[in-house]
Amino acid sequence: MGALEEAHLAAAACACEEDDGLELLGGEEAEAAAADAMEPAVHALLVGFGEDDRREGLRRTPKRVAKAFRDGTRGYRQKVKDIVQGALFPEVGVDRRTGSAGGTGGQVVVRDIELFSYCESCLLPFSIQCHVGYVPSGGRVVGLSKLSRVSDVFAKRLQNPQRLADEVCGALHASIQPAGVAVALQCWHIPLPANMECTTLQGWIRASHSSRSGGFEGENSTFWNDFLALLKFRGIAMKVDNNSASIPWCPLRSLECPLSNGHCKKGSTNGMVSAVTSMLLSLGEDPLRKELLGTPQRYVQWLLKFKACNQNVKLNGFTLSNVSLYERPGVGTADHGAIRSELHLPFCAQCEHHLLPFYGVVHIGYFDNGSREGIDRSHFQSLVHFYGCKLQVQERMTRQIAEAVHSVLHSGAMVVVEANHICMISRGVEKIRSNTATIAVLGQFFTNPCAKACFLQNVLDTAESAV
Repeated sequence: MGALEEAHLAAAACACEEDDGLELLGGEEAEAAAADAMEPAVHALLVGFGEDDRREGLRRTPKRVAKAFRDGTRGYRQKVKDIVQGALFPEVGVDRRTGSAGGTGGQVVVRDIELFSYCESCLLPFSIQCHVGYVPSGGRVVGLSKLSRVSDVFAKRLQNPQRLADEVCGALHASIQPAGVAVALQCWHIPLPANMECTTLQGWIRASHSSRSGGFEGENSTFWNDFLALLKFRGIAMKVDNNSASIPWCPLRSLECPLSNGHCKKGSTNGMVSAVTSMLLSLGEDPLRKELLGTPQRYVQWLLKFKACNQNVKLNGFTLSNVSLYERPGVGTADHGAIRSELHLPFCAQCEHHLLPFYGVVHIGYFDNGSREGIDRSHFQSLVHFYGCKLQVQERMTRQIAEAVHSVLHSGAMVVVEANHICMISRGVEKIRSNTATIAVLGQFFTNPCAKACFLQNVLDTAESAV
């Protein structure tokens, strides 16, 4: 958040040169070595989680998780020099008139660069909106796409927001040698599952960070003021707290963890902590690095929040397995006036394929034939929590909730689940802002298209007013 000092720039330049001395590890031998080290560790996590890693949904999970982590940390194996070299171009058509433009002092800003990085405190991905500006010097400009690519190199490492801003700023200043660089980040970290109350980033923990060099430094820098003004054109109002760099922003930081990796005293999780430590080593990280102390424990604690419960589902006084308590025979024809719904029930689950969270809302429709006495929204929320807070896939979760509601109320059930999958937006093609919807239809909703349409319209009518 303040100006970058000369010592920082020198360190960043040195780090850039060291990165340039590394060879890109993209061959089959490197991939195989990483897989050999990480996949057994993921097996150990699943076993410690109480899961059967031989069941169909988990058989390839170790391979998928290993691939996701390797892809999400590929920045360790990439070089800034390879990206920038050959992408510096002489700017033509600029005369020596009074003022500044392009290669003679004008500012270039690339806004709204969507990135994802792994939080070094808990190993969960966090979302980033990155804005990069620079002032060309020597009559040269850099290809615009290179600004986002260099940002991605440092995002694809275990990070915290302030260091990410500093590293991007320092690397760009050292590699393209401009008159100054400005980097502004807006970051969002997923909250603890118990605090997941909405489907958008509004409910996430947010932090804003920036880093500056050269002409952008100083409180009265006109370049910095122009940079902030250009961000406001996009509706971006940067609120940077100069003291936030020292404040832990990861919500799992609030959990008490021993400051040693791989030697947890609790026997039930010791093997899981050691497995995560092994994963860090396979990524080329040092588990004893100050910022990573406690990280394996925090990641294990996150996973254990989704440990499946094998007991019956108790919904504020009644048990789903005891369906005869609410059995009402002789269900009649569908009455659209009797359609009831509980909409926008929040949930947070853990994808069993990649061990990454997915979150969203559940909409439940049912027929009120007098069988719902004593059942209110809290019961349905408990039901959603039971099926959601475990290793899951969205398709199965949707079906399980529908079958559970139908088994109690008997007349018909319809469930729509809308979810954002971090495994879809933080890895591979990185499908930013993608959202997945699934639907399950049973009983009268299945046989009566009008009833189905009525429920879907109800969901649509309340969508805009929902959080």
